[in-house]
Order: sequence, then C-alpha cells, then structure tokens
Amino acid sequence: MKISARNQFQGNITAVHPGSVHTEIEIALGNGDTLVAMVTHSSAHSLGLTSGKSVLALVKASSMMVMTESEGYALSARNVLRGVVAQVISGPVSAEVKLDLPGGNTVFASITHEAARELGLSQGASASVVFKASAVILAVAS
Repeated sequence: MKISARNQFQGNITAVHPGSVHTEIEIALGNGDTLVAMVTHSSAHSLGLTSGKSVLALVKASSMMVMTESEGYALSARNVLRGVVAQVISGPVSAEVKLDLPGGNTVFASITHEAARELGLSQGASASVVFKASAVILAVAS
C-alpha cells in the first residue's frame, strides 16, 4: 500500500477509552514515543481496536504545527512530540521540516516559509510538533 501521508507510525495500542461519541486510542510507537488518536465508536469497533493490537497511525504533514518553546503552554491538542530539527527545506511559500524524535521516529511538518523563518528553525534546533488526536488516521492489517 502506498500512502501520501508523510507521517506513518507503526505502534501498539496501549489503552482504549470510549467516550460518549468518540473513542480515544493511546498508541506506543516504541522507544518512549506515544500518540493519541480519536476515532468514532463505529470505526473502533469495525477495526477491532483493542489494547495490544498493532496499528499504523497516519498524519498528514500539513496537520502538524511546529513550536520551539513549549514550556508553560497548555494546549487542547493531545499530541506533542519533542525532537531535534534534522532538516528544513524552504521554498518561496512553504517549508518542510523534518524532526527526529528521541525514540528513533521521524516526523514531517509542512508549514509556511515565514513561520519557519520566525521560529528560527535550523538543523540541530530543538522543536516540537503538535497535532490533534482527530488528525490521526488508523489502519490495521486485514
């Protein structure tokens, strides 16, 4: 299967929390990296999402926000992954930021060129990507 989403994370479900409308899924990506997905009850049931199940979590690079100072901020987004900028590819309008996470995963974010400049993003700088649980798409082997 080929997918256009730049961020593809293989992991195992560590917790399933059904809510009134949606189900929250916690996923361990390995080496300490984790993320949270939010899916409908129907999707959780049809995909058989249970603790221990292996899943592929997909997030488009355009759904990622980048921040360089995360101390003291409270966010509604459930996912904040901290890492180091490995590469910034700047174009006239947008920039692609590649962030290496401590656990060995890589994250890509697509942001405006101006935002990359204002944040001072460069190789080796500390940064975080932030994204909502609802931006995560889950896939399972059939």
